[in-house]
Amino acid sequence: MWATSLLVALAARHTTACTTLIVGKDASVDGSVMATHSDDGESNPDARVVYVPAMDHAPGATRPIYYDTEDFPRFVGDRGVEAYLQKNNPGFNASVPIGHIPQVEHTFGYFEATYGILNEHQVGIGESTCSSVFGAQARGHGGHALFSVDSLSRIALERSKSAREAVQLMGDLAVAEGFYGAGSFEGTGESLMVIDPREGFIFHVLPDHSGKSAVWAAQRVGDGQVGVVANMFTIRHLLPNRTTRGQPDFLFSDSVHEIAQRSGWWRPSDGPLDFTRVYSDGEYAHKFYSGRRLWGAYRLLAPDVPMPSDYSDLRPSPVYPATVSTRRKLSPLDLIAVHRDMYQGTPFDMTAGAAAGAFANPDRYSASGVTKLRGAWERSIALYRTSQTHARGWLPPTIGGVAWYGPHAAHGTCFLPLHIGAQAVPAPHADADPRSVSRRSAYWAHKFVLNLARARYSDMMGVVRAVQRRLEAAAWERVRADSPAAAAASLAATSDAEAEVILAEWWALPDELMLRFADGWASNGPAMGYVDAWLKRVGWEEGPPEPPRDPALPRCCQDTSGGAASFAMSRRRAMR
Repeated sequence: MWATSLLVALAARHTTACTTLIVGKDASVDGSVMATHSDDGESNPDARVVYVPAMDHAPGATRPIYYDTEDFPRFVGDRGVEAYLQKNNPGFNASVPIGHIPQVEHTFGYFEATYGILNEHQVGIGESTCSSVFGAQARGHGGHALFSVDSLSRIALERSKSAREAVQLMGDLAVAEGFYGAGSFEGTGESLMVIDPREGFIFHVLPDHSGKSAVWAAQRVGDGQVGVVANMFTIRHLLPNRTTRGQPDFLFSDSVHEIAQRSGWWRPSDGPLDFTRVYSDGEYAHKFYSGRRLWGAYRLLAPDVPMPSDYSDLRPSPVYPATVSTRRKLSPLDLIAVHRDMYQGTPFDMTAGAAAGAFANPDRYSASGVTKLRGAWERSIALYRTSQTHARGWLPPTIGGVAWYGPHAAHGTCFLPLHIGAQAVPAPHADADPRSVSRRSAYWAHKFVLNLARARYSDMMGVVRAVQRRLEAAAWERVRADSPAAAAASLAATSDAEAEVILAEWWALPDELMLRFADGWASNGPAMGYVDAWLKRVGWEEGPPEPPRDPALPRCCQDTSGGAASFAMSRRRAMR
């Protein structure tokens, strides 16, 4: 029996620019199927991760569907989650449904954040918003569509025992009731990585031309393959006759060919339909916004597969395939490393150059709405406005399904493994109110440290990374050694203990960083200064000249030990 792993990141008002990875079971170190998600957002995030319990429902019951806000709080009401109750969200009104669908007799337990993460049958999901040629509005908000991707992901985890079942369910619901995207700048389509202990799929969905239905397609990821999605569709030719173990590798809506043909974008005589060419709206923001991340991730996941770093247009040209075979055997720690990547050591290194400043800071704040200048930053996979998750698979569901969760930006967070069998989330990860700093919040601890570390990124982040490596390596060894017979109570206790250790160590880091690097001095020792490359770039060498010296005027004394500088220093000390 196999297992699943999931890696997720959170932080957003209207989630933007998420990166997702997927790994087949033969490409992992332990036979796991793995998927990831960096939830790259903006202000007012809801970075809480919660456990929604399994429930039984009366015959004839209906399941409410809510509008996709993605702000804090993402939901207020009773869904069996203490954190969502109105008494714990003072000042906010209860969430109001925009529609209903028939409820099933029994729903499964699962972890969720902005989107569904991982359920008790080890079905896991990671999300990335994508551009698309059609857009739609929600019911009650100017349109007719019922489902957003957050609702689809939750319903899939409530009702599905396999990735294939989850994909078909989400596609059918979107077609029947309509789909709308977030509508933010990156697009109105969506992509999900959907996994279970045996296989994984890349799933793409967008509204149809009417705004009342949907178009979708899904591609199975080969057992020895990896895939990447970075805010742009990647599925190319739909091959309905290709199968694995008697099951189709491609699933899609009836509308996918019908609408393409009626719109004049494809004819059967053209051969297999290229989903991305037909339904993607290409890269948004600027060239390389998606492509650079695809290149960057594949260079780490499949280093033996050559990938070009330049191209003309990703939409018509399949520069980066949806999936590639890899000789690497990947672990959750390898996927975490990808999500922390800033293209170090390449011509696109975000820690180098003038924009990185004196201390190699890779973070680039948005200039949108602040300047009228034309331009843009390139972006890395790692992003300062992120919160995060991961999963695996060769054990019974209780112990095998693991979500590695980091509550802030991947490069500044410490990932905590959460077993689905624990049926609970440690308290520090359920406290993430963006309006008030809390010392009991893992989200605030990580956000606090990363923001402080930007004062001298190159040095301070070295300290942070050392703590990350130590705690995450220990957690990985513990997860690999877990007993298949572990009970829910013991799993919950282990997660609680690990969460408390991480929380304590992260809140200790600001004091350590201040003590070691305050005011540009190394532990109250010598001044740390700047690197020569930065000094040259900012014109330090052309700075003010030495003071003029008239040789005809008498000097107060003669310095015989270290020159004028030494004498001046000794005189300043004497004058204190």
